[in-house]
Amino acid sequence: MKRRDVLRALACAPFLSHAWPALGAEAGAAHAVKPSGIVAAAFGQLPNPAEVRRVFAGGPPASTLITVLAPEKLMGWPWSVSAEARALLPPAVRDLPQVGRLAGRGSTMSNETLLQLKPDLILDIGTVDATYISAMQRVAEQTGLPCLLLHGGLADHPAQLREVGRMLGVAARGEALARWAETTIALAERVRAAVPPEKRPRIYYARGPAGLDTGLGGSINMETIDFASARNVAAEAGQRGGIAKVSLEQVLAWDPDVILTQDAGFARRVLDDPLWQPLAAVRNRRVHLAPTRPFGWLDVPPSVNRLIGVRWLLALLHPGRADDAASLRAATVDFYRLFYGVELDAAAIDALLGGAA
Repeated sequence: MKRRDVLRALACAPFLSHAWPALGAEAGAAHAVKPSGIVAAAFGQLPNPAEVRRVFAGGPPASTLITVLAPEKLMGWPWSVSAEARALLPPAVRDLPQVGRLAGRGSTMSNETLLQLKPDLILDIGTVDATYISAMQRVAEQTGLPCLLLHGGLADHPAQLREVGRMLGVAARGEALARWAETTIALAERVRAAVPPEKRPRIYYARGPAGLDTGLGGSINMETIDFASARNVAAEAGQRGGIAKVSLEQVLAWDPDVILTQDAGFARRVLDDPLWQPLAAVRNRRVHLAPTRPFGWLDVPPSVNRLIGVRWLLALLHPGRADDAASLRAATVDFYRLFYGVELDAAAIDALLGGAA
């Protein structure tokens, strides 16, 4: 990224924020985009919500958000979604093709292909910085397509659901999902107020088949752990950033109380692996496999799918202060019905909560 592009993005973003209502007014929009803390940047003339029928998701988090709000408007998946995951999603998205992603280092979408797809709106969410804004601005300038970028932190989900729900013409649904998110965040805040920092369990999040990828301090991938009143051992060590590879020696030095993973193979192997036996979490068999279908409860992607993961982690790490087994089952059923539009039977709930991934 050239320095002038970053400076240009920083200069343009505030101006565009003030220009949004005028853009909407010119288009005759009944629900013009207004400046808000959740909207990071908007480029181009944003369509009236009633005219938004085809939305291109810039990355996996945005595709998840569109899926829970207006699945019929999602144009395709920016990532590979398994058949097993699709079975737990609304019918409108189960057979969608993988069209490629626009955001991040793994971008596979060209401007030419975007123009051929003819989306009414390009939407992306995530950790927003100057580079991110600049990249989205270039897409809008080079294609003429309207682009919208929203903040994507876990605490942002209620406002995010309301704002995007309104933009996609499903405001009532956005409000219902936002209320569920607020209830979960409020529960997490009550537990945090009751558990002093020194009493919070020290967590190592083992990502990947070897368990040696993890999220550093400040990583959006670690927010579920933070919200569940736990301490990320990598953050405690002063390391900050995104996802990083670490050595087993480093994990042994951290000696976490609990190991979390979303990799079923790692979860099966680690308890009997002599190299990991020195860890208290392994000796005490406090290695927990988080559910992953249709999307991960901890991350992958870091989107609204993590809300049920917060409930699961609170119950796991702070028994007696949050959901018990019965209320967690009820919350799981409620979340899947409300967010994904699917009814879970007893066997499906057992598979999710029993560690099947």
